[in-house]
Amino acid sequence: MLKLAGKNALITGASTGIGQAIAVRFAQEGANVAINYRSGPDQAEATQVLVNEACLAVRGGGCKNLIVQADISKEDQVKEMFSRVISGLGHIDILVNNAGVQKLSPSEDIDIQDWDRVVGVNLRGAFLCAREAVRHFLARGKGGVILNNSSVHELIPKPKYLPYSVSKGGMENMTRTLALEYAGRGIRVNAVGPGAVVTPINSAWIHDPEARAAVESHIPMGRAAQPEEIAAVFAFLASDDASYITGQTIFACGGLTLYPEFRSAWSSGE
Repeated sequence: MLKLAGKNALITGASTGIGQAIAVRFAQEGANVAINYRSGPDQAEATQVLVNEACLAVRGGGCKNLIVQADISKEDQVKEMFSRVISGLGHIDILVNNAGVQKLSPSEDIDIQDWDRVVGVNLRGAFLCAREAVRHFLARGKGGVILNNSSVHELIPKPKYLPYSVSKGGMENMTRTLALEYAGRGIRVNAVGPGAVVTPINSAWIHDPEARAAVESHIPMGRAAQPEEIAAVFAFLASDDASYITGQTIFACGGLTLYPEFRSAWSSGE
C-alpha cells in the first residue's frame, strides 16, 4: 500500500541531495510533488525526471509534479511559490522544509552578510514556508503535515559553523512550538535530524578516503548515511503511520547523538 497516495507535497531545496531523495521517495509512496529550487534549474529538472520515473515504476504514471523557483528567505517569493503550487496541484497536504545552507568560518571572522544568509534560509525561510503552510491548512480545514530537515547540530555544537548551529537550534524550538500551537487543529509538525550524509554539500570529505574515514570514525555505526535512508524517515513522518507523533525530532544519525566518544569508559576507567 502506498503510504502517501493522493497527497500533495511541497519540498524546498529539492534539486539535489536529501531534498531530491525525499522527492523521489514521496513519489514512490504515491505523492504528487512540487520541487522547489533557488538556482540551477537543470538540477531541478533532473529531480523531476527521477520523480517521473519513480511514478511510472510504482503507479504506471498519472502523477502530478511541478518545478517552482524561489529563494525561501524572501517573503514575496515564498508567497508566490505557494500560490503557484496550490494552483498547479490544487492544494498542499505536506510541506518539507529541506532547503539549507552553511558556511565555514571561525566565529570571530563571521561576516554579517554570511550570518544573515545562513539564518535567513535555514530558519527565516523555514518559518516563512511553515507560516504559509499553516495558513493554507487552516483555510482548507483538513489539517496537514510540516516536516523540517534539521541536523544533529540542533543539539551538538558545531564550531566554525555558528550560524548553522544557531539556525538548527532555532528550528528545533520552532518545530516544538508550532506542534503545540496547532496540535488541536489537525496539523502535525516534526523534524528529522540527519548526521553525516553522502550528499553534494559534503563533497569535500566524501570523495577523500582519508577525510571520509576521519568523519566516519566518529559515527558509532561506522558509516555515513545515504540520502535515501534519510528520505525514508521523512516518508514515515509524513504518513498516517506517524499520525500520533508531533513536536519531535527523529535523529537519523548512525548514533552521533549518543556521545560516541564514550564508547570507551575513559572517564571512569575500564
